[in-house]
Amino acid sequence: MNSAVFKECLDIFVVFLRIGALTFGGGYTMLPLLQADIAQKRKWASDEDIIDFYAISQSLPGIVAVNTSMLIGYKKRKIPGLISACLGMICPSIIIILVIALFIKNFLAMEIVGHAFNGIRVAVAALIVKTAFDMGKKCFVDGACVLIFAMALLVFTLVDISPAIPVVAGGITGIVLARRHLS
Repeated sequence: MNSAVFKECLDIFVVFLRIGALTFGGGYTMLPLLQADIAQKRKWASDEDIIDFYAISQSLPGIVAVNTSMLIGYKKRKIPGLISACLGMICPSIIIILVIALFIKNFLAMEIVGHAFNGIRVAVAALIVKTAFDMGKKCFVDGACVLIFAMALLVFTLVDISPAIPVVAGGITGIVLARRHLS
């Protein structure tokens, strides 16, 4: 691997290391970080790419944050980028889990830890709502998109099923509606 490729892969690793360290609460919380750092600041992918990668990651087995980081890493620098992004995304979690495992009994018993988690949950919920609003503005391009959104929201609200089912159904519906529109 030449030095330019190594430097680029190191950059990918560091970016996803930071995103992985700041992604509390699951894959949804990484969306604003991806949007700000990957799409807007670095221009490694567009906002639409981020939405697409996230949707694909939802329908794949595994951790959404890791899957999304690998797709972005692959887009940026193929297999070396994929590996760099994946390692960057998982390293913070591994380190945090190892530290917590060392002190788990004392850690969970601390009242301040419970308060911190309560505050983190509220902040994460606000972050998810803001990101959904921002990304929704780019997703609702026509009435069909609004219909797919409403149907998916209804299914997610009323039925306890895997998120992959409405995501795949939304993709199929989008293809069918686009074909009818083009015909």
